[in-house]
Amino acid sequence: MPTDWSRPPTGPADEPTVLVLGGTAEARALAAALQDNGVTVLSSLAGRVSDPALPVGAVRIGGFGGTAGLIEHLRTHRYAAVVDATHPFTATMSGHAAAAVQVTGTPLLRLARPGWGTRPDAGSWRWVDSTSEAAVAARQAGRRAFLTTGRQTLDDFRVLADRVTVVRVVEPPEGTLPQRWEIIRDRGPYRLAGEIELMTTRSLDVLVTKDSGGAYTSAKLDAAARLDIPVIVVRRPATRPGVNAVATVEDAVAWIGASR
Repeated sequence: MPTDWSRPPTGPADEPTVLVLGGTAEARALAAALQDNGVTVLSSLAGRVSDPALPVGAVRIGGFGGTAGLIEHLRTHRYAAVVDATHPFTATMSGHAAAAVQVTGTPLLRLARPGWGTRPDAGSWRWVDSTSEAAVAARQAGRRAFLTTGRQTLDDFRVLADRVTVVRVVEPPEGTLPQRWEIIRDRGPYRLAGEIELMTTRSLDVLVTKDSGGAYTSAKLDAAARLDIPVIVVRRPATRPGVNAVATVEDAVAWIGASR
């Protein structure tokens, strides 16, 4: 998808802009908070979701062309700081950002909402390190799985091809999926009553998810607890060594204020 400069920065030409690598609710909230504090922001979205929710301020849609492209972009625009506020599982973009700022010397902050590991029921879940491991665990734990790990992970779950499986995604999956799988296109926030209805009407008996955190999609975990359905959770990637990280928009705003 081409870059969209229809909403360019509106601050003074010589004022450093903060680059927010976004696509999350936290990124949108950060853009709004920075604008309220008089900081010019450029939000960059990957462009993988059709009709995305857009933040306030300037928006750029599309990739940079890997680490080399991001390095060139940072050298050209000389941002005061970069905030990686992408999804907790967007490892590729986070890697590009960490590598690029090492070359350009641009301050980098990782903003990622807390995971679900502190929930009271988290100790009863089966935690795994990959979607491939989650697929094997799901086959062992039940007969009718509810997959909520995203469309890009579905090939890892073809071990469930012979079983009734409900797959919930925002965007339509690519390629041909097993005939017994049901695709539900939807996006949060979700409600407990709706999640319970979905799981009961389909007789689902195992939930597979990522440790995405936040409240938008946590109702499925509450529903699984109510229905005594086992939960398999993929651990999120660790923050890269040497990268400052915060969990709230308020802390990110404070960090940016101190770094300018």
